[in-house]
Amino acid sequence: MAAIDSAYQYYLSTYGTSRTSRYDTHKKSQLRAVYNNIVKINKDSPLYKIKYSGDVQKFAIDIKERTRSIQNIVASLSDTENGIEGAFQKKLAQSSDEEIVGAEYIGPQQDADDSVHFDVEVLHLATPQINRGAYLTGDKAGFKPGTYSFDLNTFLSSYEFQYSVNSSDTNRDVQDKLVRLINNANVGLSAGLVTNEKGQTALEITSDQTGLGENERFLFEIIPAPDTGSIKAMHMLGIDQVEQMAQSSSFLLNGNEHSSLSNTFTINNAFELTLKKPSADGHAATIGFKENADAVADNVQTLVNAYNNIIQLGHNYRESQPSSKLLREMEGVAKSYYSDLESIGLNLQKDGFISIDRSRLSESVTDSGAKECFSLLNQFKDSLNDKAASASINPMNYVSKILIAYKNPEGHNFATPYITSLYSGMMLDQYC
Repeated sequence: MAAIDSAYQYYLSTYGTSRTSRYDTHKKSQLRAVYNNIVKINKDSPLYKIKYSGDVQKFAIDIKERTRSIQNIVASLSDTENGIEGAFQKKLAQSSDEEIVGAEYIGPQQDADDSVHFDVEVLHLATPQINRGAYLTGDKAGFKPGTYSFDLNTFLSSYEFQYSVNSSDTNRDVQDKLVRLINNANVGLSAGLVTNEKGQTALEITSDQTGLGENERFLFEIIPAPDTGSIKAMHMLGIDQVEQMAQSSSFLLNGNEHSSLSNTFTINNAFELTLKKPSADGHAATIGFKENADAVADNVQTLVNAYNNIIQLGHNYRESQPSSKLLREMEGVAKSYYSDLESIGLNLQKDGFISIDRSRLSESVTDSGAKECFSLLNQFKDSLNDKAASASINPMNYVSKILIAYKNPEGHNFATPYITSLYSGMMLDQYC
């Protein structure tokens, strides 16, 4: 179980907070096709044992996630009906002041009007609710041994929290217990300790949510159980006291005031805006579209970054895993287009990475040979996607393993779909 636990822990800590996109959802037919590919690969693959090492799980997970990133980027660049030019001419929003407002275009590409623009002035950001308790001296024992509880109420739900204090527990021990209790409860709150100038610590609880709805008085409320011990413990902790009330964001859109519960919201289902800080001296940020050449360069840069990330992955594991196979296959995609890519500003380096000459690329997508340039970019994109899809289906193809036996060469083999647990469950042989 230790191997499985460490694999899941690495996945959650590294990729658990990554944003999902609409390209992470699939139809039943697509999922069926993935399963059929897995069965086909395992039907003819030789029998092998995985050599356990501290990196093998991480390597397999990293391959899976970085190839998935490539596939999602390719999917976003293929989501067009405007032919080969349309793929890399995907509209991109821009903000005249990224420090104040960030912008992303999420609307349909075919309906995008290049002339659309609007001004956003940020009055104040949406903020969470923060309850901060009393500052306590950590090495003192101010709580009597016993079991205490309190209710945590939100606008929609109510939760009961119970905690025990042992005779050897210090104030800091009790605070640490409550931090773990609240964070592990997954109720939309995060807890931590803050320290004052005297070295004392206070328990601080912050809501994940920001803003207050029209009929809401609070995002969460903490009330001690009615018994005397719980009331005294809460009085000492002080976490029922609100330090900062939640507040909705406020901004001017073309001079008209609006508000939002969050700092990220959409305008007309076309632009996703992220408010970052209040505007200074009435300065508004203008939201619009990037010039076509800049949008193309940014879209190509996104694809190249995904390619470079998996090349970097191969270099990172060179000492512990046979990552030369991964590097060789991924570099092979770029090398097959080496001279053509170089002619439009995509330069393949000796270490396998690609650098972009943006001025040369901009010239290539705007001159008379633009159609051939877009055709080349799409061929490279599709080839990279094919290789990423193959690696994503069978990441164990690239890890260190011991070959035990080949399958029957005459092809009379049974499908072994459960062998995928080598990846999904990380059932690794620690004794081989």
